[in-house]
Amino acid sequence: MASSPKPRADPDASAGAAPLLEWFDARQRDDIAWRGERDPYAILVAEVMAQQTRVETAVPYHRRFMDRFPDVQTLAEAEEDEVLSLWEGLGYYARARNLRRAARRVVSEFDGRIPHAVSELRKLPGVGPYTAGAVASVAFGLSEPAVDGNARRVLSRLGDLETASPSALDRAARTLLGEAPERPGDVNQALMDLGSGVCTPRRPRCGACPLSNRCLALRRGTIGLRPPRKRRARSPERVEAAAVVRRGGRVLVLRRPSDGLLGGLWDFPSVALSSPTLPAPALARVLREGLRLDCRVGEEIRVLRHTFSHFRLRLVVHWARWRSGEVTERQHRWVGRGEFGDLAFPVYLRRLIDEDVSPRKAR
Repeated sequence: MASSPKPRADPDASAGAAPLLEWFDARQRDDIAWRGERDPYAILVAEVMAQQTRVETAVPYHRRFMDRFPDVQTLAEAEEDEVLSLWEGLGYYARARNLRRAARRVVSEFDGRIPHAVSELRKLPGVGPYTAGAVASVAFGLSEPAVDGNARRVLSRLGDLETASPSALDRAARTLLGEAPERPGDVNQALMDLGSGVCTPRRPRCGACPLSNRCLALRRGTIGLRPPRKRRARSPERVEAAAVVRRGGRVLVLRRPSDGLLGGLWDFPSVALSSPTLPAPALARVLREGLRLDCRVGEEIRVLRHTFSHFRLRLVVHWARWRSGEVTERQHRWVGRGEFGDLAFPVYLRRLIDEDVSPRKAR
């Protein structure tokens, strides 16, 4: 538990929003590109990018994305490949596909204008309670909660919530919002900033917190227990093999199904491995039976590792040389010099492409 001055015995529960906003106004973060933004489209893009991603990581992506797609109409008309390419490295690519789908729905159903009401925002693909609340409060000044992980931690500690259920968090957030009805967006953003910089998971700086005088968890000595932590089991490892198939100066790539893991991104032919399976024969078989290509699978290039939200991937990558056969599906393509940069690949493959699968080596 963090050491800090003991809170007053009778904290004024109705005086939380004022010191919180005073603290927020004094520290306004200028490293967040969309801070102070009121364009609902720009806010929607920012909040979708910030889902499951640190704000600092999302900032440069947001700038590039808004430069290329400055309004909802431009995004609605964009090709999925280009959207995914700008998203490359940010992860959770379903967010990019959903954002494009949301833009198309805004154009077709809302005359190109982001809707105000939370109920209508929730109908947009990829928009959940948090994102809808953030857009409604920040862009439109509606008193709607926007509880992300940081705000959840602050609210859980303020009320010493043992379960931190969605309904309990909603009530706690609305209490604070009711204390500053003229600034709901700032209250929501202040809670997020407070959780990010002061009310941190470990070693919170309670002495610097503007809400310490009303924090029940601080008074009761339960800060380390709030919010309750879920014990996560170690994620399983998945072993796969991939083939970089060369045909003259070109390399075979394929597009992953849009509705699956890493949907819409480009990849190399691959196969899941059981522990006794050797990569080379398994790859030769999948190329022959799955793609109707006769290829000689050669030496191993490298082993790549990447952690997803629900499993760990170990990918054994081999060179392969085309002998005969033609790919006929639209989602398969032979890629040559200068074309790799135009396609969106999973981030763990980008280093392989840049260092080993360059046009000079793929001949």
